[in-house]
Amino acid sequence: HLHLEDAVHFPSLPGVGRDDALSYEQLGELVLTAARARVGVVPIVNLLGHTQYLIKRPEWNDLNELRDERGRPLALGQICPLHPRTLEAAEGLLRDMAPYCTTGRVHVGLDESFHLGKCERCRDEVRRIGLAGHFAGHVRRLHALAGSLGLQIGIWADMLHFVPEAIELLPAGITAYDWYYYPFPHHPRVEFFNFAERDLVPAFRRQGIRYFGCPMNGAFRHEPMPVFGDRLGNIQSWWRRCREVAAEGMLITSWESSRLGQETASLVDAAAASLWLEPETDDPARMLAHGLERQFGRPAALPLARRLLAADRHAFSGYARWQINDRWDVQGGTESVQPYQAEFRFFQRLARVDLPPSLAASVRFRRYLAARDTFVRSAARAVFRWRRLLAAGQAAAVSAAAVAARKELTAFAGEMKTGLAAARAMWSRTRDRRATGANETILSADRQRLAAWRTFLSTVAHDPAAVTRSTPVCGAWQVQFWVHNFAPAAQKVFVERQDPAGAWHEIASRHTIEFRGFAARPAANIRREFVAPLESPDDPIRIGVRDVGQVAISHVALTDGVEVRRADGYRERRMVGDAAPRRGWPALDAFDTVTPRFRRRD
Repeated sequence: HLHLEDAVHFPSLPGVGRDDALSYEQLGELVLTAARARVGVVPIVNLLGHTQYLIKRPEWNDLNELRDERGRPLALGQICPLHPRTLEAAEGLLRDMAPYCTTGRVHVGLDESFHLGKCERCRDEVRRIGLAGHFAGHVRRLHALAGSLGLQIGIWADMLHFVPEAIELLPAGITAYDWYYYPFPHHPRVEFFNFAERDLVPAFRRQGIRYFGCPMNGAFRHEPMPVFGDRLGNIQSWWRRCREVAAEGMLITSWESSRLGQETASLVDAAAASLWLEPETDDPARMLAHGLERQFGRPAALPLARRLLAADRHAFSGYARWQINDRWDVQGGTESVQPYQAEFRFFQRLARVDLPPSLAASVRFRRYLAARDTFVRSAARAVFRWRRLLAAGQAAAVSAAAVAARKELTAFAGEMKTGLAAARAMWSRTRDRRATGANETILSADRQRLAAWRTFLSTVAHDPAAVTRSTPVCGAWQVQFWVHNFAPAAQKVFVERQDPAGAWHEIASRHTIEFRGFAARPAANIRREFVAPLESPDDPIRIGVRDVGQVAISHVALTDGVEVRRADGYRERRMVGDAAPRRGWPALDAFDTVTPRFRRRD
């Protein structure tokens, strides 16, 4: 299954492929090579959600479902299923791919299509026949189009969790690919429904729809290593379920792998092969050990497998960890630095182990990320200490501390150099060496922030009063609070500041999703600190939640490191947002806020 979007140049739609896309002929060579290895190919051509690859082109932008107040198509969105030219585009794409559908199938995507029914023509149809009929109509038209080319279609099944009434309107003979990427005990879950279990198989059987279960082998978003235990647990869950429901197949998918050493995802595949090659082996450590033996020829690999599984305890996963990739001034909270120091020591020890090259590079890069977490958080706390020294009239001590801090900066710069080499190795082992990898891009931004920190230290060394201003690692003031994610869904927490004219402006925001198996369940006890920089403690602020779900906030305070102003009801957990639905279409535009009132402390 080849997920394409703009990764190939389509002859019928010139310009859709990105600059580094495969030529049509190169794709043909890939498909031919697969055929020689007795591997059939199913191209995935997105034809509803994830169609930015089409509407980014001026000649296809009018297909966009999303419009401004004057009816003009926006720059971002998804294609409209009822637009007069949608089937024209679909026919061109599918006709181009037909020779490469060596299994007689084409996958048309349709996942995460949350802009359904937004344009005027679609709103009218939804009013007449309902959202389920609207979605099913698009599937039927694509089914007919593919049938005229001698192809059967497959679709992702996730939209049918939200409009299950559409299943009985779908054509028999299509294939539904049900995906969920965490371990589960019985049935896969739905994130937007607070991870409630759902089983679509009975309805699919009644309608004559084939079924695939789809786990995932790699990483989420910014993860530089697979969380091996979660990935193997997810695959084991689907293997068990697919056997129980007599699924037609199981498709192990690999997404967002640009930050991985690609061989680490293949290692998960090699470990998963134990499920059918050695059915008696279902222990994750032994599965991973056998994967190391298969992929890297490592005998007696069980100790190494256990070390890799132990790394899961330090997974660089979830938006609370990833925020530091984008900015360093949201880390200056009350959370202890010690867990990050322990994380660094763990990867420092693991880096000394004899590892296959791809794993060795991944571990070295992971050590850099732990060093960065420690360095940035420690630097923010140092600023707060210096401000207290300045408030106590010890300006000379502040100047001396800023000079001394250059030693830690120099040490971290060395870690950064090692991290850059590791990021380059992770990328270049399996990819175009002329291109720049995503992890290298992160390091480039980190170098700029480190340079800004160096400049700040020099300024403070000569002018200690400068320590009271905003810095690269914290604001002049910080708002700090705890977010309690007790019912995980798809929440996004934000802090906004009000300007003198009354308008609100976002200072910082963060999704709550953890991308971990322990968090993918209806009830959880996840607490993460949220920090946002402020110029002045007198600026009105509000804290809010967007998207789907409810959180609680507590321990809201403002501080510059010297003075602390606590909000009324400081320790109380205050609910923000609405509880996630249990069924139906999720309200993705939900919005709720609280406005804390702060009091000075004597």
